[in-house]
Amino acid sequence: MKKLVLVLVVMFAIRGYSQKKSAKHQFKVDGVCEMCKERIEEACLDTKGVKYAVWNVKSHDLTVILNEKKNSIKTVKENIAKVGHDTDKFKATEEVYNDLHNCCKYRSEAPKCETIDKKNN
Repeated sequence: MKKLVLVLVVMFAIRGYSQKKSAKHQFKVDGVCEMCKERIEEACLDTKGVKYAVWNVKSHDLTVILNEKKNSIKTVKENIAKVGHDTDKFKATEEVYNDLHNCCKYRSEAPKCETIDKKNN
């Protein structure tokens, strides 16, 4: 009987330990406006395993909650670069970057963005 109880306790302990699948990650992503925000968050949420993604326009911080059993943060960053936004590890190709709306050109010194102008007025 004691062995059975011990086995059950060990099984529940292992199960509880292995259930921690999700991890919170925060990193910088280049962008300038609400259109960028929508594109960045959508690229994250379209990645298998991402449960939550919010990008802050002012700080450029992206917060992601990811099930690491289904995918990696590397894949999330690659997918962000594929839609035109740079991260610390992956840069958008010139072709993809050049296809962004003029408002979203964060590599230029002074992007022209109506959403930024409206917020400042």
